[in-house]
Amino acid sequence: MGVDALVRKVLEDVGIRKERYDLQWASAAEAPRFVQLITGFTERMKELGPLGEAEGLSQEEIKAKLEKALAVVSDQKVRVSFGNAAKAVRKDAVWTPEHIDEVVTTKMAKTLDKALA
Repeated sequence: MGVDALVRKVLEDVGIRKERYDLQWASAAEAPRFVQLITGFTERMKELGPLGEAEGLSQEEIKAKLEKALAVVSDQKVRVSFGNAAKAVRKDAVWTPEHIDEVVTTKMAKTLDKALA
């Protein structure tokens, strides 16, 4: 719940285009949907070009930003904050992606800012 909101936020905050990440679900019975999802994502990545190109970053800069993003999502305080955001979503019982994104963003803002500093 909300993991995709957290990943998008962290990628955006470290300077990697959020379009490079997409989490969608398809069951084994949804082969046409799976093909559509993969084809669409592949086309978007072709349009953006190699990782770093659309962001205007060198390979060294991209590597450093990805390492920073990994450190942020691995941080214990960030993980606890995410757990608290997940509890808030469950309490609200509003399951729209927009609501989950808003809760994750607002509940985790201070923690993410400190982790990214």
